[in-house]
Amino acid sequence: MSDCQTIAYSIEDRRYLSITDRCTLACEFCPKTQGKMKVHDFDLTIDHRPEAREIISAIGDISEYSWIVFCGFGEPTLRLKTLLEVASYVKQQGGRVRVNTDGLANLVHKRNVLPEMAECIDALSVSLNAQNEKVYNRHCAPALEHSWQAMLDFLQLAPASIADVTATAINGLEGVDIAACRQLAEDRGVKFRQRQLDVVG
Repeated sequence: MSDCQTIAYSIEDRRYLSITDRCTLACEFCPKTQGKMKVHDFDLTIDHRPEAREIISAIGDISEYSWIVFCGFGEPTLRLKTLLEVASYVKQQGGRVRVNTDGLANLVHKRNVLPEMAECIDALSVSLNAQNEKVYNRHCAPALEHSWQAMLDFLQLAPASIADVTATAINGLEGVDIAACRQLAEDRGVKFRQRQLDVVG
């Protein structure tokens, strides 16, 4: 194990947790896909997938942060058990938890995991990324069939379990219709946030 791997990093008053480098998407706009492993000045290269106790130790004083955010250059819900264990600890310490996700957890785990997440997660930010499956597949290159529809279904189900849900899409990606993405989010009862191409963190 390396002593220099970045598990937790801070941007403004938020503490971000990088718990995996795996993802079922290979988004062309992701720095990792482009061979870049940095967010701001933080190198998120992973040489091992940290266990819950290691992640908890890396967080530091939870009271110093407005949010503890599961993010990084991998999909945190692929390590659902570890994510929930760490998130439960953060909640016990009075912290607020957000998960930045591709919205494919139900597809991957073959069940609705949102009720489990609701016990220890306050907010979800879901990468909608496109207004239709063709544009989504073009930019996100999903490894799993039906990822686009699975992500939409996740967005549809999410508000029943978690009150604070936001869908995001990136302005500047060719063929992405931001207004149509916003409508998809609103139709599913979730908020929408426009991100900007090449701006990370």
